[in-house]
Amino acid sequence: MGQQSRRADRKVGVAQASSLWGRRASRLPKRAKCAKLPLSMYPTKLNSIINLFEMLPEDERRETLVSYADNAKKQEPREGEKFELIDVRKDEECMDTVGVYLHVDENGKAQIRMTLGPEVQTLTRSMSAILCKGLEGSTPAEILDLPSDFVTRIVGAELVRIRSQTIYYVLTRIKSICKVYLDRQRMAEVA
Repeated sequence: MGQQSRRADRKVGVAQASSLWGRRASRLPKRAKCAKLPLSMYPTKLNSIINLFEMLPEDERRETLVSYADNAKKQEPREGEKFELIDVRKDEECMDTVGVYLHVDENGKAQIRMTLGPEVQTLTRSMSAILCKGLEGSTPAEILDLPSDFVTRIVGAELVRIRSQTIYYVLTRIKSICKVYLDRQRMAEVA
């Protein structure tokens, strides 16, 4: 790859990261590169988030996870929003109550909101914010079929090894509510 081509890729990656992360591009790593994946593998928004995390060094990756965790409250249900399914419970895998709210619009696109109890850990908060943002506009079927391999690409292999139960918890809950929704839709079609 030529020098100009690498510079162009870096500029695109830095601009993308800057807009997703809400930080000035000058604070991003100088050798940032975006991994290129087939667009069909992941929803576009989630793919952008994955690319952002993959180009960050470990210390900035963790800092970004904390930043997402700090913004998890923005993914809570808003006044006046209506949901097809609501699943609020405390599971063995989590320190506190987690609520998953699913709205499916007239075009079949999902919007997921989440509530997190005060004892929910930082990594769970991060994944909640990431998944709510990254899966917005996907269909419940697309969410259900989503491979979970991207989680390691976001949080890094070390955190997955240390906190594997926590990391996949939110994705499992979101997939679960989408499965219930799809099962109800199939039952309604048969009836």
